[in-house]
Amino acid sequence: MILRDFHVHTTFCDGKNSLEEVVLSAIEKGVKTLGIVTHSYTPFHIYGNLSPDSAYEFSKELNALKARFKDKIELLVGIEEDYFSRTDLSKFDYVIGDVHYLSNGIDFYSVDHRYIDMRECIDKVFGGDEYLAVEKYYKQMVAVVKRTNCQIVGHFDVLTKNNENSCLFDENHPRYVTAWKNAVDEILKFNPEIYFEVNVGGISRGYKDRPFPKKEIADYIRKKGGKLLLTSDSHRKETLCFEFEKWAKEYEV
Repeated sequence: MILRDFHVHTTFCDGKNSLEEVVLSAIEKGVKTLGIVTHSYTPFHIYGNLSPDSAYEFSKELNALKARFKDKIELLVGIEEDYFSRTDLSKFDYVIGDVHYLSNGIDFYSVDHRYIDMRECIDKVFGGDEYLAVEKYYKQMVAVVKRTNCQIVGHFDVLTKNNENSCLFDENHPRYVTAWKNAVDEILKFNPEIYFEVNVGGISRGYKDRPFPKKEIADYIRKKGGKLLLTSDSHRKETLCFEFEKWAKEYEV
């Protein structure tokens, strides 16, 4: 039984339950270490209602709960810091670094919300060259790791979320494979101790049948000496540690 989870959301961003509700649920489930995060603020946050001060309000409230429940559970205050965010990271116990957007410097497109967003981005920003978009995404992933010095790489290949039946790009294409391999290599060269999360959030929310990243990428990370960490990316208290036993065995975490 895996009794720790480091990627959990609440109503401070796009989760469905309050901080206290999530903490109480974790205690009831027997979770020993719980890392709760909020999304970082970006001025163009397209699909959320975060304020510039939301991360700091979140940190203050969660630290109060950390003290209150210290005898029952270890709570950690985390931030999911986007490539385009500029949060004061000193207020957090740990950082998940990741990429949610691509941009031409004027317009911003979500890579993981809707198929139509990514399709429009490829056509308008990258001249229809889907692999140029892929290469930019993975370069931004490397850049956010270096800028934030994060402890965890978040949902490494989340840009494949809406790529069922290769409707956006071929995940076996040499340019795609080279892009993610180069990113893994650069990240591990920068920080050999960093964790790549095995994120099951897409499974619990019903839009994927496997974690991020896919098994081929996870195997390559391990082969290169990298570390893997199971996370739920839970947005509801019921999905804390979702199917961890199954995916721990599948991914050898």
